[in-house]
Amino acid sequence: MALWRGSAYAGFLALAVGCLFLLEPQLPSSALRSLWNSLQLGPAPPGSGSPEGRLAAAWDALIVRPARRWRRVAVGVNACVDVVLSGVKLLQALGLNPGNGEDHSILHSRNDLKEAFIHFMGKGAAAERFFSDEDTFHDIAQTASAFPGAQVLLCGPVGPKLHELLDDNVFVPPESLQEVDEFHLILEYQAGFLTSGSVVLILSRVLQHRRKFPGEEWGQLKAPHANRFIFSHDLSNGAMNMLEVFVSSLEKFQPDLVVLSGLHMMEGQSKELQRKRLLEVVTSISDIPVGIPVHLELASMTNRELMSSIVHQQVFPAVTSLGLNEQELLFLSQSASGPHSSLSSWNGVPDVGIVSDILFWILKEHGKSESRASDLTRIHFHTLVYHILATVDGHWANQLAAVAAGARVAGTQACATETIDTSRVSLRAPHEFLTSHSGAGSRIILNPDKPVVEWHREGVAFHFTPVLVCKDPIRTVGLGDAISAEGLFYSEVHSHY
Repeated sequence: MALWRGSAYAGFLALAVGCLFLLEPQLPSSALRSLWNSLQLGPAPPGSGSPEGRLAAAWDALIVRPARRWRRVAVGVNACVDVVLSGVKLLQALGLNPGNGEDHSILHSRNDLKEAFIHFMGKGAAAERFFSDEDTFHDIAQTASAFPGAQVLLCGPVGPKLHELLDDNVFVPPESLQEVDEFHLILEYQAGFLTSGSVVLILSRVLQHRRKFPGEEWGQLKAPHANRFIFSHDLSNGAMNMLEVFVSSLEKFQPDLVVLSGLHMMEGQSKELQRKRLLEVVTSISDIPVGIPVHLELASMTNRELMSSIVHQQVFPAVTSLGLNEQELLFLSQSASGPHSSLSSWNGVPDVGIVSDILFWILKEHGKSESRASDLTRIHFHTLVYHILATVDGHWANQLAAVAAGARVAGTQACATETIDTSRVSLRAPHEFLTSHSGAGSRIILNPDKPVVEWHREGVAFHFTPVLVCKDPIRTVGLGDAISAEGLFYSEVHSHY
């Protein structure tokens, strides 16, 4: 009977798929795979001929290790213990109800937290905010730490819990140890519930079967993309207390590469302290031995004055490489009066030409040149559906492999797989785009068999590749860090640094 029933289901499925081809001849293969999975008859093999399969295979052929690899990497100074949990479930546990969303540059109360979370969940956008009230934050942190399913993730100042989590191969300077940990709360959410439209409609007539794809909703709120909202009351990292200790340790450690982050944490400090500390940050970065590339990873910010100072007060010229996402890139341009700064926010997928224009402006106005004392020659930009690596000519090699590797790890990290599982990812990058809106841009048509597109503009090279986006992500935390790290791993800097 079970065998007969399975055969009947398969027959009904074939009939339904035939109807789909008649009624929806342009229906993408990804929708058919989703249909197959919704019947729980096992995953349909994506096949090497699918766009996702072709693109993944092309990546594997392109990603080669550089001739010269990093032997030692020094990473600082934003260290903390991350508590990762469902944002909706935490807010419910705090007795908060759905309502209207509103962005707050600094969170002062539980209600501010709720409004900011709703604001960004509705956009499916990542964000990070400082929580000013220490007692309220610790009450929330205590609730979060005890919450079923909460995970602790190692993400500076090293307290006892963080020190316990560190691998034995990670060297921690004794001066950076402190008595208490800094906790960051990371509220994750999945994409909102979606139905498969005409696919389910036709099948409901045949099998009376309807299924919603997994997701998360709160009241009427549904997120268009899975993402996370981070908040903390972190004064040690906010003051970058361990920067000088970190830099002084480099002489003994002798790294080939330095990776810095945490400037965004300064938003919790007073303006006076921000200005004073930023000058000290520049001095410390300048003390890093000559010849060691410095990568700076940016993060979500709301203080335009602080961002403008980071751009203009010698921080950018002091570093070699930047990593940032679409929110940080647009905010940077708005804060420093860059191109397309009148754009209030992205409308869906960030326009490739606009992104390219801003990256070009950063490197031309603040990057290395014959007339400017700057070390900045590389920017790794990442957004959900594509990545771009922009480099000043003559300073970096293997960037085609680097951008492909960064995009590949975005898919594997989000899906928690060792390799790309083409049945669990989808190609969502724009099929066609302009490389610039303010210069002599060219029109590009995406080809999955040649997934890395390269173009040049006045001494700046651009490498673009789409991302195979995880349909049902397991992880949203640390994707930007993983992307930048993988891109750096496959990058080769020329020896004149």
